[in-house]
Amino acid sequence: MGRALTSFLRLLGGACRDILPIILVIAFFQIFVLDQPLPNLGAIVTGMALVILGLALFVQGLTLGLFPIGESMGGAFAEKGSLLWLMAFAFALGAGTTVAEPALIAVAGEAAFTAADAGLIPDTEAAMKSYAGGLRYTVAVSVGVALVIGVWRILKGWPLPYLIISGYLIVVVLTFFAPPEIVGIAYDSGGVTTSTVTVPLVTALGLGLATVIKGRNPMIDGFGLIAFASLTPIIFVLVYGMWS
Repeated sequence: MGRALTSFLRLLGGACRDILPIILVIAFFQIFVLDQPLPNLGAIVTGMALVILGLALFVQGLTLGLFPIGESMGGAFAEKGSLLWLMAFAFALGAGTTVAEPALIAVAGEAAFTAADAGLIPDTEAAMKSYAGGLRYTVAVSVGVALVIGVWRILKGWPLPYLIISGYLIVVVLTFFAPPEIVGIAYDSGGVTTSTVTVPLVTALGLGLATVIKGRNPMIDGFGLIAFASLTPIIFVLVYGMWS
């Protein structure tokens, strides 16, 4: 019990160190630049305490749950020797985690509201829900495709820079043809997909595969899936904007 408590207090201390720069920045600008007291100080302190507690629990959850299961399942599929099932698992993992990504849900909802406000879509709840859903599922499919490409790269040992550079060249070309209203959303979608839910599982999958497959180096081949997961949503959302 004492060891568990010590470990948890250490996690809380680490979370406090991570949050401290944010607190100092907010306090400095609020007090010395805006020259105003912090509004609702009690609510802010309570909220910060909850953020610190949540961050500590989240990091512990990653360590105990998501990283081990991602590595073990990736390694198990590689040892099983079934390429079809491995690719199916990679696609399902990428798409499933992205649909559940809180940041993507928030951005898609805000994009739908802004599009309706600008008159690009009907200003109705059904239209905004359809627009947000279309964005979310487009991004989810793109991340699934990204993991399939990334897993294939690990299996074949292809160099990562060539694929990433080629992908961003496609992004640059598509940007000139896509509607201006979708370009910003497309570029942002590449960032919001690689957040709290997706990153731990995707990283663990790459490391698990690179550890099990003979001739692969986890440091060289295990990382890079996140880069694909950030790249392909931009391409897919640009195409989605051109189509819709």
